[in-house]
Amino acid sequence: MAAAAAVTAKSGTGEMTPPANANRWRFWLAAAAVFLLLLWLLNDILLPFVVGIVVAYFLDPVVHRLQRFGLSRTMATSAVTIVAVLLTVAVAMAILPPLFAQVQALIAKIPEYVVKVSMRIQPLVEPLMHKLGMHPLSVADLQAKATQWAGSALAVAGTVAGQVAQRGVAIINLLGLLFITPVVTFYMLRDWEKVLAAIDGALPLDHADTIRKLARESNAAIAGYLRGQALVCICLGSIYAIGLSLVGLQFGLAIGLIAGAISFIPFVGTFVGAVMALGMALAQFPPEWLGVAKVGAVFLFGQTLEGNVLSPKLVGDRVGLHPVWIMFALLAGGSLFGFVGVLVAVPVAAVVGVIVRHFIGRYRESAIYRGSTSG
Repeated sequence: MAAAAAVTAKSGTGEMTPPANANRWRFWLAAAAVFLLLLWLLNDILLPFVVGIVVAYFLDPVVHRLQRFGLSRTMATSAVTIVAVLLTVAVAMAILPPLFAQVQALIAKIPEYVVKVSMRIQPLVEPLMHKLGMHPLSVADLQAKATQWAGSALAVAGTVAGQVAQRGVAIINLLGLLFITPVVTFYMLRDWEKVLAAIDGALPLDHADTIRKLARESNAAIAGYLRGQALVCICLGSIYAIGLSLVGLQFGLAIGLIAGAISFIPFVGTFVGAVMALGMALAQFPPEWLGVAKVGAVFLFGQTLEGNVLSPKLVGDRVGLHPVWIMFALLAGGSLFGFVGVLVAVPVAAVVGVIVRHFIGRYRESAIYRGSTSG
């Protein structure tokens, strides 16, 4: 009876009894399972909503600044949403037509450029291939293989595009991106503080302070990486596109924008962009090697600026996301949930990193880690 009274007394003070604690863990595990199941089932229609939430997250600081100047939340949200939509349409109309034209022409000329590059580097690699006992390919073989690869790539792209176009979900997503995303962005921006307050009010009381602390750290990591890295990608894409176009590289606009857009993937964006640009330069400029040197100088300038100015100033070291962890998160998110998974991969990776560091800290403070040395 005394033990039961003691358990009851502890329960009355707010401490969780073992059965109640176990039930709470079952509840949260079940809620997480249901959430992941719904995310997987609704994956095909989530894209406009996820994009709208991401855009709202990016634009929320701008709305806060306008509120400081005396605008209401609704007025500030309306102004920011209208300006964002107009800028998006203007940029798309200015960049997409020449970009698509360059990409189409680049795909058509890939076999010709592969042969030109191969002819120039073949004298350099033939001695190595001879030492390795490999039979060097002739120019005709290279051209045939390049044409075959380009044809296969176009066939695969056409098949995928046809399959995507036949799916009603693709049309829904396209219409959603055009019409639903601005609406979602507007309402999320207008009600951002209310949504956060509702989530905060639903937190379990005995763990609310810890969850708020983890949420602040997660927000700092996500904001530091996403907002900063987005600016880095925009800056690098502009530098590469303008620089490569100025030095006279064919398809410089397309290559520069592609290199800048994938710069958020550590090392991969730089490597892919440099290989594409230098390969194109080798096919276009020699025997005038100064053009190749200019293309290399553009990428060297971009990487120097990123490493010494852009990333330290815009992203910083406080993010706590290792490049390998980012690449794994992007691949895992894309494999599990497609493009939606890629969009949410880095935020989820940042939150997981914060939670893991928290539990490691708790573990180091526990008797499990300290053992008999704990006081």
